[in-house]
Amino acid sequence: MADEQEEITRILGLGAGGRRRSALIAGAVLVPVLAGLLWLGIAVFSDGGGTAYRTAPIVRDSFTVTVTATGTVEPTTLVEVSSELSGAVETVHVDFNDSVGVGTVLATLDTRKLKAHLAIAQASLETAAARVAVAQAALDKAQADFEITRTLERRGVTSHQAFIAQQTNLRRAEAELRSAEADRALAEATLTLHQTDLDNACICSPIRGVVLGRAIDPGQIIAASLSAPVLFTIAGDLQEMQLQVAIDEADIGRVAVGNTARFTVDAFRDRHFPAEISELRFAAEIVNGVVTYKAILNVDNSDLLLRPGMTATAEITVAEVTDALVVPNAALRYAPPQPPAQQKTDDRSGLLGMLMPSSPQATATIGDGTIWILRDGRPVETAIVPGETDGEVTQILGGDLAEGDLVITGRSDG
Repeated sequence: MADEQEEITRILGLGAGGRRRSALIAGAVLVPVLAGLLWLGIAVFSDGGGTAYRTAPIVRDSFTVTVTATGTVEPTTLVEVSSELSGAVETVHVDFNDSVGVGTVLATLDTRKLKAHLAIAQASLETAAARVAVAQAALDKAQADFEITRTLERRGVTSHQAFIAQQTNLRRAEAELRSAEADRALAEATLTLHQTDLDNACICSPIRGVVLGRAIDPGQIIAASLSAPVLFTIAGDLQEMQLQVAIDEADIGRVAVGNTARFTVDAFRDRHFPAEISELRFAAEIVNGVVTYKAILNVDNSDLLLRPGMTATAEITVAEVTDALVVPNAALRYAPPQPPAQQKTDDRSGLLGMLMPSSPQATATIGDGTIWILRDGRPVETAIVPGETDGEVTQILGGDLAEGDLVITGRSDG
């Protein structure tokens, strides 16, 4: 029996040496456990008292949502005046910035050759008219001779051959009159053609406006037979201008005809000019892979400060928000830091895994419709329904929050 008890004691390690081994085993187990408890305590302490948050209160405010576009100021009407005729420029009557009306003579060509052609056409018309008169007289005589011969032929006084000859003369006279009348019509058309050329030698303004460009000087030769050269550029009334801007394809869905806008130009940086969209063109303009659509805005230029070609930056009003709960956009971008990825070889099973649980993963991501609110000194994730934004603040349409709540916009470790 005594031998059996000694054997059990030796197996269970209850002897002096066994007690030392048990102590070592217990220490090996307790050291990681105590380390885990210490790590957990430090983590809780740091989260609770070592983090400082940057916050901003939820307030009620009003703001305007705009779309920015760039373009140029252009005249409402722009006409390029050219010449239908070739020839030498005799006189230029206007210069840059001159005001002109409808029919104002801008320049004239050398008309000596045109006047000579017109005189020839006039003489040809008179000759043709004279031939018509001669043909008419011949026709009248042939008609009278025919009537006399027909009467005599009925009485048997003259022969039938004489009657046939007079009838032939009558038809010949009628044909000659028609030919003379056709020659007269041709002469009239030729005269009209040369008169039109002479009239076109006077280069006149088709609209009322201002001369923006002049490309000719006295003595210059115009060769209109090859292509119609642009001689003058005339802008319509500069008191009514238009702004042509390129709107990005991402913003075109928010812009509509009738939207108001304001714009600035480099010449008057501190002044905002009002405008209104009058036209949105469907045709796309692609430059370097960027798709834009042209919008036309009406501009009142009564003070004549704006000039054609000025570069403008416009802010088009697409929405107005009044008396709404708003939060800074930084609150929508804030998300708590993510813990470092766990190693695949990290084994947290057993007692140590239960005592040292992994850190909780944050559920908020940028743009997922949630913000973080500081309540009782602790961050609380809150779902929201965002609305319009002007790039700095965002309208809140729904969510468990109220005016005065502190939203977290950032953090700084203390």
